[in-house]
Amino acid sequence: MADNARAKRLADLIREVVAQKLQRGIKDPRLGSHVTITDTRVTGDLREATVFYTVYGDDEERAAAAAGLESAKGILRSEVGRAAGVKFTPTLTFVADALPDTARTIEDLLDKARASDAAVREASAGASYAGEADPYRKPGEDETDGDAAE
Repeated sequence: MADNARAKRLADLIREVVAQKLQRGIKDPRLGSHVTITDTRVTGDLREATVFYTVYGDDEERAAAAAGLESAKGILRSEVGRAAGVKFTPTLTFVADALPDTARTIEDLLDKARASDAAVREASAGASYAGEADPYRKPGEDETDGDAAE
């Protein structure tokens, strides 16, 4: 079992090598400049690596990029092995990163909350208190009210 620092260094190296190879080395048109490597994770035994990626485009481009990454998996793994110099080159698994979709969902929810807050603020702009402005008694007021009644 490798230590976590070594796994982290290997994950960073894999991310850099895969990103550079996708940018300069692979001529597959499905893997254009719209594929971005966002993160990599390596298991503790350094045998398997998960590479997270995002594709900026529609669903058709995402499917094409997934197919392109699957077909280029062997080339990318050999490049990682050449750069890493480890005894066993980890197998690569490509997973589409859900972070952009999650961020978009959060932004939509925040927009709804802002609109709801604005509607409440607008409705309460001309409103007045139901009772007195300050419904709480203060300790000194009871004594002054009692003196005035006598």
